[in-house]
Amino acid sequence: MKKTRNAQSNKSLWWQDGVIYQIYPRSFMDSNGDGVGDIPGIIQKLEYLQELGVAGIWLSPINKSPMFDFGYDVSDYRAIDPVFGSMKDFERLIKEAHRRGIRIIMDLVMNHTSHLHPWFLESRSSKENLRRDWYIWRGDIKGKYPNNWMAYFGGRAWEWDDTTSQYYLHSFLKEQPDVNWRNPALKNAMFNEIRFWLEKGVDGFRLDVVNFFIKDDRFRSNPFGIGKYLRPYDLQKHIYDRDRPELLELLREWRALLEEYDERMMVGEVVAEKPNPALAANYLGDGTDGLHLSFDFSFMNRKWDASLFENRLRAYHERVPEKGWPCTVFSNHDQVRSCSRYAKGDDAEKRARVLATLLITMRGTPFLYYGEELGMKNVCIPKSRIQDPVGKRYWPFNPGRDGERTPMQWSDDAYAGFSSVEPWLPIADDYREKNVTCQLNEWNSLLNFYKSLIALRNNSVALRRGDLAFCDAGKDVLAYRRSVDEEAFCVALNFTSKVRQCNLDESYDWKVVLSTHRRNGEQFQFREKLFPYEATVLEQTKKR
Repeated sequence: MKKTRNAQSNKSLWWQDGVIYQIYPRSFMDSNGDGVGDIPGIIQKLEYLQELGVAGIWLSPINKSPMFDFGYDVSDYRAIDPVFGSMKDFERLIKEAHRRGIRIIMDLVMNHTSHLHPWFLESRSSKENLRRDWYIWRGDIKGKYPNNWMAYFGGRAWEWDDTTSQYYLHSFLKEQPDVNWRNPALKNAMFNEIRFWLEKGVDGFRLDVVNFFIKDDRFRSNPFGIGKYLRPYDLQKHIYDRDRPELLELLREWRALLEEYDERMMVGEVVAEKPNPALAANYLGDGTDGLHLSFDFSFMNRKWDASLFENRLRAYHERVPEKGWPCTVFSNHDQVRSCSRYAKGDDAEKRARVLATLLITMRGTPFLYYGEELGMKNVCIPKSRIQDPVGKRYWPFNPGRDGERTPMQWSDDAYAGFSSVEPWLPIADDYREKNVTCQLNEWNSLLNFYKSLIALRNNSVALRRGDLAFCDAGKDVLAYRRSVDEEAFCVALNFTSKVRQCNLDESYDWKVVLSTHRRNGEQFQFREKLFPYEATVLEQTKKR
């Protein structure tokens, strides 16, 4: 049994100890009957989130936007888009959430702005404009691109602008021009936008595509490589248009800004062509001068296999710096829902419970995507209903991201209790059985299992901040020990539909505290047979 990291100090930090719940605001709750979720709708459901036991909610973008990429193209950083409500609504959300002990994390999109942002309108007005260098302009000959960089959403990353006869860089849509973080005035302006929300009482920020912020200062072309997909973007090694070493210094300054306020945090989305735990961990700095948290997306394309999961967990946790802190995520608004990837067929809910146990008991901060606690899956969106620009461009080869963004399923009423009218995206067919009201009334539902897991975590120092040590428990079994001082737990997960042997440390006695198959308080021998898809949390009782 190898210990991968020491326990943290006893100081309680909400973003380390608690479960973070991601909300895609357009799809969480519609309060005004327009088919789109909004901030007042989130306020209506704060009691549900409090009872679920989460410590914070991360909101996908709610800033003012023309919505070419559904809020990831900001035209005013200091305004709430009217589709979601008003600034008063947001201030009330902060107040009501804080009253319930729930923190607010905003999505900050600062690699690029909307092409309609006043800064960009000024920048493109003339080459002499004071904000010209706030964005990235290159080249003077139409048809001769500055380099070979490609846009993540397709096509070249350079768009010709007739007004000043130059190209501007856009790593995503042409309506999303990249800003120039090397420009001191731009950086100062962005930091002022951050301060605006800190003063409002926002507790943290999720940084969209954080590793894109700094580009090569010589604008060298990327070398070619062999990618997983056929799109041109994936056929390059992205060493010049992202992951530049200067980003670490920017993050140090950002961290220093947040340290001026009490208990604020930032979590970064780190994009990679393939699973790269080392890259995600790298942006944590030494744990005090980089990101507070960084997403490792290694599980987004793993096969359902205990040994593969363990290898990925080891790879990530062994690279997290001594003073850093890991986090765990299986789903989000850009990825196929975990229950669609892993929980298929007749064993769907059984696998979902294994995933839930792993997510909530693993060392680090768990991020729970809305509806994941219900077992929500991706919805197949008809071509006529596709909203996502990626889906519109690449359908049917890539249906886009709408499938994981469908409305939350609150009840078996019309439109799943999300809205009184037809929602902006279709409701899943299974909403009459898979909804909050139904599952709250079933003691053994997936939702109530999540509630029990989160309550167990919230009441255990070892599960929140304890050491992590993997156990050599046997074939098809993922098992690990979480401990601090005299408190210790062992988590045993059977990844198969067959009975499997589980071998634990025979130096201790164990009792069940939460299980898919066993009664609480039941004794567990150091050699036991695990039931198919069993997920059991054991508490160490005494040493033999």
